[in-house]
Amino acid sequence: MTDGESMLERMLRVLGCFSDDEPAITAAELGERTGLPSSTLHRLLAGLVSEGLLTRGPGRTYAIGPRLWELGELSPLSLRLRETALPHMVRLYEATGENVHLAVLDGATPETTTALYVGRLTGRQSIPTLSRMGGRGPLHTTGVGKALLATRDEEWLERYFRAPLERETVHSITTEAALRADIARTRALGYATTREEMTLGNVSVAVALPRVDGLPPTALGIVVHLERADERRLAPLVMQAAKDLHHDLRASG
Repeated sequence: MTDGESMLERMLRVLGCFSDDEPAITAAELGERTGLPSSTLHRLLAGLVSEGLLTRGPGRTYAIGPRLWELGELSPLSLRLRETALPHMVRLYEATGENVHLAVLDGATPETTTALYVGRLTGRQSIPTLSRMGGRGPLHTTGVGKALLATRDEEWLERYFRAPLERETVHSITTEAALRADIARTRALGYATTREEMTLGNVSVAVALPRVDGLPPTALGIVVHLERADERRLAPLVMQAAKDLHHDLRASG
């Protein structure tokens, strides 16, 4: 444990252990990952459970609790952005029958920034995706991510390109020159696309919204199967939905 570490910092260390891959973790595993002494960890876990921030599960595991979810729903990302976006996302889904994603730019620095998914609609006929509400995706391999990248200025992009561009599939763009060309194309067209860059067989079309006071940069997109990827038909639908959403967000502000 770091000398002088606050109780809040310890709590965040524990909560930061949970992930998509491991939503339930035992106390022993939490101890290994946080490095907290056993007595300190158990007192902390008892307090987190008592306050509803964690909940006990089968096999002596812990998971994120209902109180933490409840507090998260008070965020403007839920109360303002997602609630305003839902009707537009539904109309876009009804028009296409495809996955609809709402994401925001989130990260402490450009080098660590990702697309945070704050809304998602899917159906039985929609192609499977890796995204989930509350999950994150890389900026350079997702449609919403590329749309958000195209809103950044040169100073921000210079810092972003200091970090390596990880390869998700054989089609992922992993060089600065190629991604800069894609960003320029996105700005010229008014929408971003990916073709099998995050998941094989998937194509995405996404549009960034103009900036809205009180909200982070936001993008709306759809993910379709390669065989159904008619860019000329889908792009205008996504662009119109983003335009309508932006209008309603400004009116709600």
